[in-house]
Formats: sequence, structure tokens, C-alpha cells
Amino acid sequence: MYKQIDLFDEVIEPCKMPLKNDRTFSSIELFAGAGGLALGLEQAGFEAVLLNEWDKNACATLRLNRPNWNIVEGDICEIDFTPYRGKVDFLSGGFPCQAFSYAGKGRGFDDIRGTMFFQFARAIQEVQPKVILGENVRGLVNHDQGRTLATIKQTLQELGYHLIEPRILNAMNYRVPQKRERIFIVGIRQDLAEKAEFHWPEPFERVMTMADALKAGELFDCDVPHSQGQAYPEHKKAVMDLVPAGGCWRDLPDDVARNYMKKSYFLGGGRTGMARRLAWTEPSLTLTCAPAQNQTERCHPDETRPLTVREYSRIQTFPDNWQFAGSMTQQYKQIGNAVPVNLARAVGECLIAVFKQLRNF
Repeated sequence: MYKQIDLFDEVIEPCKMPLKNDRTFSSIELFAGAGGLALGLEQAGFEAVLLNEWDKNACATLRLNRPNWNIVEGDICEIDFTPYRGKVDFLSGGFPCQAFSYAGKGRGFDDIRGTMFFQFARAIQEVQPKVILGENVRGLVNHDQGRTLATIKQTLQELGYHLIEPRILNAMNYRVPQKRERIFIVGIRQDLAEKAEFHWPEPFERVMTMADALKAGELFDCDVPHSQGQAYPEHKKAVMDLVPAGGCWRDLPDDVARNYMKKSYFLGGGRTGMARRLAWTEPSLTLTCAPAQNQTERCHPDETRPLTVREYSRIQTFPDNWQFAGSMTQQYKQIGNAVPVNLARAVGECLIAVFKQLRNF
């Protein structure tokens, strides 16, 4: 309800990606989901003192992987953050983006009541952290003709934060084998803003591909472990068998494409996510909440099947020992909604650099 839209067969010996643990800065995370942002921030050096999430399966995932984390399951509207006032360094969250009833009328904080961003803002007001981070889908930039983002920025400034101009980051530039764009909003409390400088992460030297995701190499030290996954019905598999690596419905014989696409065949635009087979030499397209939807196919490069749960999680750069609770459908959903771990870590390391500048304040 509050999250946006982006099973193991046996016990698996995990392949772990290296971590860098220097946890000296405390954090609160809201709308935590399955932990992609939280895990990346932990790797960067943050120590979470509270994580809130409404979805029970995502909370079960968080508890499964981090029993020591303080997971507060339930409605954020019912959480009192005032006990953390002045005691927590950093607050983050991927708040859902609903239309603001009065957006654009210049009423700032009053414009956002009834939205999940209001709860994000309320938590900031009650905690007064030194630094804040908001993240969302790229579409926030143009949501409600830009008025939503303008109201968000105005509200955070009214709460006493100097904002770094929001930036869209493409995960594929930060050691994530996936084309996935997210907008990040960073704010430093006004009384500290002149004492620290924030710099966005520099792109990595090369783009990671599906081969990096699923095979042993720079990202993982073993091939992707076996896990459960969806399967195509026979009629769909027969179509997908005809699509080459890196191809889509446009590579099908015309009669097959017309039958498969139906009315969509005559619409404008490329629609290259339909009947799409991924390629080993390229990053994945943006993962969604399910790998086999007609509009957003994510077929394995060689085998004619959707990506498995563990393949999905690797493309989001979760380590293999990060397990997901709930049904297979719920696991796909949690992974598809997550912030890629390596993207979160890249941003987190830049935030840690700010806190190191603020050590004496």
C-alpha cells in the first residue's frame, strides 16, 4: 500500500560480496522494503537504530537477515519519533509519491498532509537529524507537472535543511548490472550546511552486464545459485524461443509478432520491453515486480524462461546470503521494488564523507 511500483529449493552456501564496516553514524530508515537501501547504507558505514516498513513480508525479510535490527512493522502514522530527537545522525526513506492536494499553491508543509511524504517530513521534524536522504523513481521529476517535487523541496527547506540539488542516478553507472534510474534528494541541516560539502558519487570505470550478475567474476565469486522462478506457459515459450539475445518482439516473424502483440502492434513507440530477452553483454533493463509480464519481459539470455528469484536479486546486487520471505510472487515484488544495494552504497559512502567532515559538530 505504501510502497511504489518499480524461495529457495535448498539451503545455499552463500557467496558474499565484500563489506566495509565502520559503523559510527546512527540512522533511521522509513519505507524500508526488503532492505536494498538499508543494506547499502550499512555497507557504507551507517548503523540503523530503527527501520519502519508496513509490508509484513518485507519486514519478515529484514528480520530474517538482520535479527539485530530494530524493525518496527506497521503504519508509520502511528510511530512517535520524538524519543530519537537529537540522538540520530541520519534519516532516509523511499517515500511513495502520491499527488499532493494543494501542490503548487505555496503552502509547503500544509500541502502534504495525507501523503506518505508528510510522514517522512514529520519524522524529520521530530528527529532533527544532521543529514537526510530521500529517494524515489525518476518520474517524481515530472509528477504533477513538477509541482510535487517543488513542494517536497520547499517543505524540506522549511524544516531547516539546505538541499543539494536533487539528482537522477542511473544504477548501471555504480556497479549495478541494470539500467535503473532513481532520484535522490540530500539535505544537510542548516546549522551544519557550511561545515560540510556533499559530492555525488563518481561513475564506476565500466558498466556491469548480465554476465557480471549471473556468473563468477568481479561482483560475485561464484555463479548464481539455483532458486525457484516463474515459468512461461507453452504458447508463450514457443514465442520467446524465437527471440535472440538482446532482442524483443520486433525480432519475431511478422505473423507471430502480430498475434503476440495484438492491438499493441499498431501503437507508436518501441515497446522494446515486450517479448524481451536479455543479453550477457549488456546490463538488464529495469526490473519490475514480476519478470514475466507481457509489457516488461525479462527473459534469461540463453534459457527460455523468466529470471529466477536469485537472478533477480543478483541484478539488484543483493548478496547471495540475503534471503527473502514470503511466496515467490512476494519475493519478486520485494526485489523489484528495492533500491539496488550497490547504488545505495555509492550514495552512502558520499554521505559518510559528509559526516566525517561533521565529526566535531
